[in-house]
Amino acid sequence: MLSLPVTVSGKTARGPFSEKTNTMVINAHGALVGLEAKVIKGQTVQIKSATFPDEQECLVIWIGPAAGGKTQCGLEFTKAVPKFWGVSFPPPDWSPATAGAMVGSKKK
Repeated sequence: MLSLPVTVSGKTARGPFSEKTNTMVINAHGALVGLEAKVIKGQTVQIKSATFPDEQECLVIWIGPAAGGKTQCGLEFTKAVPKFWGVSFPPPDWSPATAGAMVGSKKK
């Protein structure tokens, strides 16, 4: 879990919105956020993070349960933005087993 401040904006049936919220989870492909705005699966929204200078377009790929007046929403970047979160993610083929093998194989 990594809670980072973000602003999510877009349009709903009620009109345009811009909402400050926090991530619940981040990954190289997007984030899970809680939103008061009533977005729907398949719509696009914009996300802005303090760690990256530009807004990025995201697709709402998942709508989850509501808690505390906010609905959990899975957002996926519409294009790859590897440095958006300012965090280094492990490569796709990484696993704890290979990490241990790599550490043990270092020569001094």
